[in-house]
Amino acid sequence: MLNREEYIINMIKEMDIKDKLRLGIAMFSSSYTNINYNKKEMFEKMDNQLKKIDDTYIMSFSGIYDHTVVMFVMSKVMEFTKEEQNRIAMYLVNSI
Repeated sequence: MLNREEYIINMIKEMDIKDKLRLGIAMFSSSYTNINYNKKEMFEKMDNQLKKIDDTYIMSFSGIYDHTVVMFVMSKVMEFTKEEQNRIAMYLVNSI
C-alpha cells in the first residue's frame, strides 16, 4: 500500500504543467502550509510561468480553485506535517 506522500506524488506526476503550476501557486500562497521555501518568490515564479502559458489564468486568479484535482491535492497537503509538506513542495518544484 502506498503511503500518503507517495499517493500525492503520483497524483502530481499525472498532472499537466498548468495544473502543477496552479497547485504550486495554491501551496505557496496558502497560510496553511509550512514550507521552508521562500513562499513569495516561488509564488511569483509560478505565477509568471502560468501567465505565459495559460491565457485564461491572466483574466482570473480564482480560476485556480475551479480545478478539482488541484484543490484535492492541496487539501491533502494541508493535513501533512511540516516535513511532509516540504517533501511534496520539493517534488513539485523539481517536477516543474
